[in-house]
Amino acid sequence: VQLVESGGGLVQAGGSLRLSCAASGRTFNSYAMGWFRQAPGKEREFVARISRSGSRTNYADSVKGRFTISRDNAKNTVYLQMNSLKPEDTAVYYCAADSTFVVHTTELFYGYWGQGTQVTVSS
Repeated sequence: VQLVESGGGLVQAGGSLRLSCAASGRTFNSYAMGWFRQAPGKEREFVARISRSGSRTNYADSVKGRFTISRDNAKNTVYLQMNSLKPEDTAVYYCAADSTFVVHTTELFYGYWGQGTQVTVSS
């Protein structure tokens, strides 16, 4: 599966952005989907995950209550709605696909990745 992120940009602290990740192919609902991010000089970290059906979600503590992951299997797209953004949310955001059936928050289990989209939050 090929993944293409969009929706990044520059926003002031307290603002909102919605990221999208479009997947190619007809097997999108065969994958759990995740969002990760990597800030300059830091390792890539887990942000959120959604199950194949969209019924279950997981979030990093740092974004819980501010970010919402969702998916539209008819459109082969996963979203990340980001509200109340903080400067520390500045990073390149990646979507990724996980073909396993276990909830994973580490990137090792995600076999497919997009190219990333930059999110910059100014103070």
